[in-house]
Amino acid sequence: MDSNLHTKLTSKGILKFAIPSLIGIFLFMIPIPNDEGVTIPIARLAGWLQGLFGPTIPFTLPGIMTIVISITAILTFIAVVIKPTWVTKRPFLVSLLQVSPIWLFARILGMIFAILTLFNIGPEWIWSDATGGLLLNDLIPILFSVFLFAGIFLPLLLNFGLLEFCGTLLTKIMRPIFTLPGRSSIDCLASWMGDGTIGVLLTSKQYEQGYYTKREAAVIGTTFSVVSITFSIVVLQQMKLEQYVIPYYLTIVLAGVVAAVIMPRIPPLSRKADTTFESAAEVPDTSIPKNMSRFRWGLVQATRTAEDNRTSKVIKGGIQNVLDMWMGVIPIVMAIGTVALIIAETTPVFSYLGAPFVPILNVMQVPEAAEAAQTMVIGFADMFLPAIIGADIESDLTRFVIASLSVSQLIYMSEVGGLLLGSKVPVRFIDLVIIFLERTIISLPIIVIMAHIIF
Repeated sequence: MDSNLHTKLTSKGILKFAIPSLIGIFLFMIPIPNDEGVTIPIARLAGWLQGLFGPTIPFTLPGIMTIVISITAILTFIAVVIKPTWVTKRPFLVSLLQVSPIWLFARILGMIFAILTLFNIGPEWIWSDATGGLLLNDLIPILFSVFLFAGIFLPLLLNFGLLEFCGTLLTKIMRPIFTLPGRSSIDCLASWMGDGTIGVLLTSKQYEQGYYTKREAAVIGTTFSVVSITFSIVVLQQMKLEQYVIPYYLTIVLAGVVAAVIMPRIPPLSRKADTTFESAAEVPDTSIPKNMSRFRWGLVQATRTAEDNRTSKVIKGGIQNVLDMWMGVIPIVMAIGTVALIIAETTPVFSYLGAPFVPILNVMQVPEAAEAAQTMVIGFADMFLPAIIGADIESDLTRFVIASLSVSQLIYMSEVGGLLLGSKVPVRFIDLVIIFLERTIISLPIIVIMAHIIF
């Protein structure tokens, strides 16, 4: 077969790659002006939807999401306990509903908390405005609207060749700077544009297929499965700092790159073996063909991906993204978030855990250091918790530091951490604890310096 068939570029293919990708870039990455400064189109759409619901029927979104959380818990229980064929024969439903017992418990707990909070029944410390009420009435409506639009439009970034194009262009810098093979850039981009869980799943699959060694898989899974744009927007909105979207992204990128350079070169990641997965097959050749530029090869791969797309597949993917975010993430946020807020409101646990950071923050001249210190460690449970607990801090600088650090810490057990432990990626729980603390120590000074420059 003529190899030119595989490398031929057509105007139709280029347009099919370029138009959806450019629309996706505009929606997720291009800042636009709003009343408070600048934001991105996805966040603007989410705000419009919240405004549509809010003024007329204030309790609509909390009520809708309580129903969604309850349906998720019930379907998960059925899928885990009964294992009906309508679940087991559909891969998407298997990945969404057939979870481990601990996540089943978390989803049921989220349902209980949501119902108690919606109707203000049971102990007040569960549904008060400082605990369950804060989540169900304030944060979850933001998640509902951001996840809806982000999920629908994510295929524009993920399915039309943009990852393949960017991944090919970035391959040359990955090995010398990050000690990783070039294709790992695709994992990072998929995480950033889609979700950290996408990056973990990609990494695990490619590790099992023999593309990565144990060390490479561990580095990519814990360093490049970055928090998505979508989640970052929600954190920024919760902190009421939407007008700082551009410096916020620049700060996250800077802290993330520095951490990604350092982390692979220190334990525990540096001590992982450079051997491939035991049962991996022989890896196919993915190198750039001779007599072809890197740019053209990226374009070839991008157009090939775009041309393979069908409208029905894109629509189906968008709907699945929304369901995955609504049903996979929000019940866990409700469960873990409520527990954490109850602990934060009724016990001094987080004050004790954050105490070592108080003198550090004081030296760095971060206002309200004692309050900020409580958020430094809680992000290990869930990345939203620092933003929830720190939202009432008066200092914009301090809220900016908390928002940036919670995204840069990367390892949180409610999603990425739990998924890593359940995957084939060779990391242990103690590895994740150490990596979380190392990322915090590396990222904090960079973020504080940037915050002092901005404010």
